Amino acid sequence: MPGALARERLEKVRALCRNHGWDALLVYGNAWRCDYLRYVSNFPILEGHGFALIEAEGGLRLFLESPMEAERASIEAPGCEIVCQPGILAVLAAHLEHSRGRRLAAAPMRLMPYGVAGAAGDALEDAGDAFDRLLMQKSELEIDAVRRAARMADAGYEVFRRAARPGRTEYELVADVEAFFRSQGCPDNFMIIGSGGREVRGMHPPGERRLRAGDLVTTELTPCIDGYYAQICRTLVIGPPTVEQNAAFGLYVQSMEAGLAAVRPGATAAEIAWRENDVFRARGLGEYTTNKYTRVRGHGLGLYVDSRPALLEDVDTPLTEGMTIIVHPNTYHPDVGYIVLGDSAVVRSDGPEVLTATPRSLFSVPA
Repeated sequence: MPGALARERLEKVRALCRNHGWDALLVYGNAWRCDYLRYVSNFPILEGHGFALIEAEGGLRLFLESPMEAERASIEAPGCEIVCQPGILAVLAAHLEHSRGRRLAAAPMRLMPYGVAGAAGDALEDAGDAFDRLLMQKSELEIDAVRRAARMADAGYEVFRRAARPGRTEYELVADVEAFFRSQGCPDNFMIIGSGGREVRGMHPPGERRLRAGDLVTTELTPCIDGYYAQICRTLVIGPPTVEQNAAFGLYVQSMEAGLAAVRPGATAAEIAWRENDVFRARGLGEYTTNKYTRVRGHGLGLYVDSRPALLEDVDTPLTEGMTIIVHPNTYHPDVGYIVLGDSAVVRSDGPEVLTATPRSLFSVPA
């Protein structure tokens, strides 16, 4: 499956180059943001700078800064010609300097190191928007990888529920989930957690706080399968939920379901965010949909944990068939604290294909 995915993506990139008249496309990646690089080379870089230079009608070169990464790439990216030399930025800059006269494009231009971008001068066109459309528009092979990651997320949340009990630290709880994912051959997972009451305003990396009876415990699990991420957001209570906690959680269910109901080709990211936020505004809680209390109402999923489009009221990106997103009205509630709820979904013409199967419940574990 990974080989078929890699070949499919490579042909799409070459077709993109031909459609725009580009002779070659330069793609950049690093350990923080490697989705562009991985899309082209199938190589998830972990250290240093990485560049893939793909010819519209030919080869694929992978320029790497780290000798250890180059050794790994020789095994994991067999279709690439690997270039690893001291001062790789200067080596690549010289290569681009000699390529003047050809039509070259780059993505993502906003992250491209200045010395490399400057070497090509004005000849280096910004391919960011066009490449982002490739990242957002998934093939059925890509969707299958996201679907399998969603099943892993469901299984991981079941482990989270069993592991949550009074007296355990946040990091012990997260360690159990990480151990489970690794035992299943899934070493890559983005995960944050929150625990407590009204004082909790969000989620964070796990700390030393110990769970107590009455706590709301929130998490966001984002496992990766064949390079593709799926996400689940859920909330549980240590002990029986209070009346206030149940009432608040019901609002999040309504909000998420209103957002999912708006998911269809042609709808914009803004429309989904509006639908979610209107549920809060109708209860006089519109303040808690602002960036003072929350970041986004969902986002794209794929080769990165938080891809375009961001689900915000000022983002007019239209949804298309095959996009993969998560809808999550995660925010602070003044009565009980921070609550999260979110499901991954595929944009389909007949409505969203929801990938996560965990019930939309305020779970309770014994206190």
